[in-house]
Amino acid sequence: MATRKVTLSLDASAIEYAERAAKAHGLSLSSWLSKAARREAVRTGYRARPAADPEKLAKADEAEVAAAEKELRAEG
Repeated sequence: MATRKVTLSLDASAIEYAERAAKAHGLSLSSWLSKAARREAVRTGYRARPAADPEKLAKADEAEVAAAEKELRAEG
């Protein structure tokens, strides 16, 4: 999945909760926030548009898995 750098402002307690939750689940803060945003969007009724190119999405998924595996290997 493609990533995009963004700048966010979060209240102090929200970021503290997010940092603790990410650490507890062995995730980077960025990964945890991305997953939390996706869950909240789905929970509140957002549905993604159908993919125009399933092959492109599959390649992006493969790249995401490869990046995650590389990150896990680097962490030991």
